[in-house]
Amino acid sequence: MTKTSHHTGPSEHTKGDHFPPPPFDPELAPILAEASQWISPSMTYEQIHENRAASDNWAPRLDHETLSRGGAFAVEERLVPGPEGAPEVALLICTPVGVSAPTPAIYFTHGGGMTSGHNTAGIGQPLDWAEEVGCAVVSVEYRLAPEHRHPAAIEDCYAGLRWTSDNASDLNIDPSKIVVAGASAGGGLTAALALLARDRGEPGLAGQMLLCPMLDDRNDSPSGRQMAGVGIWDRTSNETGWTALLGASRGGPEVSPYASPARADDLSGLPPTFIDVGSAETFRDEDVAYASRIWAAGGEAELHVWPGGFHGYTVVAPHARLSQDTVKAQVQWLRRLLL
Repeated sequence: MTKTSHHTGPSEHTKGDHFPPPPFDPELAPILAEASQWISPSMTYEQIHENRAASDNWAPRLDHETLSRGGAFAVEERLVPGPEGAPEVALLICTPVGVSAPTPAIYFTHGGGMTSGHNTAGIGQPLDWAEEVGCAVVSVEYRLAPEHRHPAAIEDCYAGLRWTSDNASDLNIDPSKIVVAGASAGGGLTAALALLARDRGEPGLAGQMLLCPMLDDRNDSPSGRQMAGVGIWDRTSNETGWTALLGASRGGPEVSPYASPARADDLSGLPPTFIDVGSAETFRDEDVAYASRIWAAGGEAELHVWPGGFHGYTVVAPHARLSQDTVKAQVQWLRRLLL
């Protein structure tokens, strides 16, 4: 019997649904206002491909020289076996130069609302961690929705993780110190990946980092309703992303927890978990609930709800004090876990 039967309790509307959004951090608010001129919080299904093209223009693929950080990392891309009957999976592998002993590794899953992105999108964040902690980064390129619906993305991510673990010695990686990490949709896929690794019995994971993760296809939390039309990613965009991944089954009773991790009944047996989220964003309540359910299941989780943070603020405003404090907490957790 699998540990991840479906959690399908009814959504509960709270008396606070009519309240305005929490205030944005004073330093972040003008940056968000400027960003709002070119980023809409609401993406419809019809805008997926337009948004994908814009995303690729905003975050183009990075070349190996850029990714090497001035020679700090050796960079290569490998095609590894994908899920049975599916194409190969492209892994971007960045390993520290001049290190003889096996290092920890961050297995990174990019964001993009399940519909956009590639294996260099958002990789600056894990490379920053890797420089601080002294570890490798492996970033997976998974098939995107709606062209490829569930379980394509999660099975691609799992295939790449299995290959990384199985070939750890060749990569000079310590297989006992692999942390899976991702932000937004990548955070949701990371949470699903930890569930899948637990239920399939391999590979073992040292930890999971879920950064403002997209966890619940039901899209009906108080924060989701509260933040409608506000910020970077709102309830309309969220419905679009989940529908692209799941089609007509989105929000229904039979959605797999390997697609929507909030559906898992049992969150026991997961590796140490780090979750962070802004107080002024759509995913706030589902992320807080996920941490609470890990604790209730006897697990270990560190949760940060950053006051006034909007979705993706560390990327949009990396020099803001709140962003710097957020990244510092991420690095400190990794240090405690791995060193």
